[in-house]
Amino acid sequence: MISYDVIEHGKPLQVRLRETPRPQGREVLVRVTRSGICHSDLHIWDGYFDLGGGNRFYVRDRGCVPPFTVGHEPFGVVEAVGPEVTGVKVGDRRVVYPWIGCGKCAVCEAGQDNYCLAGRFIGVMSQGAYGTHLVVPDAKYLIDATGLDEAYAATLACSGLTAYSAIGKLPELAARDWVAVIGCGGLGMATIAILRARGVENIVACDVDQSKLDQAVALGARASLDTRGADAVARLKALTHDNLAGAIDLVGMPATAELAIGAFRKGGRYIMCGLYGGQITLPLPPLAQRAITVGGSYVGNLAELRELVQLAQSGKLARTPVEVRACSEINRTLDELKAGRVLGRVVIDMETAAA
Repeated sequence: MISYDVIEHGKPLQVRLRETPRPQGREVLVRVTRSGICHSDLHIWDGYFDLGGGNRFYVRDRGCVPPFTVGHEPFGVVEAVGPEVTGVKVGDRRVVYPWIGCGKCAVCEAGQDNYCLAGRFIGVMSQGAYGTHLVVPDAKYLIDATGLDEAYAATLACSGLTAYSAIGKLPELAARDWVAVIGCGGLGMATIAILRARGVENIVACDVDQSKLDQAVALGARASLDTRGADAVARLKALTHDNLAGAIDLVGMPATAELAIGAFRKGGRYIMCGLYGGQITLPLPPLAQRAITVGGSYVGNLAELRELVQLAQSGKLARTPVEVRACSEINRTLDELKAGRVLGRVVIDMETAAA
């Protein structure tokens, strides 16, 4: 098999030729055809997450020790199965759920693999999808996405799922209420599309890039806000008529958190998904006085991904922008993503690896 690996953090990925694994027991060997590139991959590539205040969490502490294959948005073809596998057969084309837990703890038994403390997350804690082959520990993590474009289907495993799960944590919305989508990259586009599919119309897209804001409006956002400027909170409050009920932050930095929390009506709910980094300081009494909820949302569970795929198959979900590139473009794509120059999502055609 061929993989594109982090050999040294922050340096270009390098091609490695390795023995193709053989599935055992309930394992399934998937030949990866499409692999999405996610902003989270940048943190693993860099080797750390910024915790603010000069503190860092190093990915080596959770098993990402070079050489390591990143990538957690896989779509592929079943190439081989272990002797105990049921439910799939060789040749089946499937989305791979990457947020795989230990399978033994109470959290996993409750269907919340993504919250497992001993997780085996693909491309995060175990070898990922920037490779031609991937071993999945159980066929239950393979989801039939018949009727969907393979590149788009791959993005549902992370960007789509993250958006879907975060939306499920919003408060109950009245007709007058607004939701802010902060950060209009691939995750933001997915969030807007899913909100619209679920009947939410009062969406304000927030970003610092006008081309991304234009794309967000074309996808269904009712209003947009360039968040640069000291008066951004006041402008957001005015745009939403002081009825900002929820905000989904796909960036996750001090400025974006302060923007949302400062603009909420009473009872507003802030949901952070982005991992850009940093820290904030909040006066505590107003959280109670304004009944503000501050929380996080991390990817999503297997049941949610199945629901999302069904929503996409129903035709009610607008497809977000996806560009397919050859494997030779992986490093260029990571550079562009880090610089904020990617509109929508980029998915790698892993079938070009042999070239």
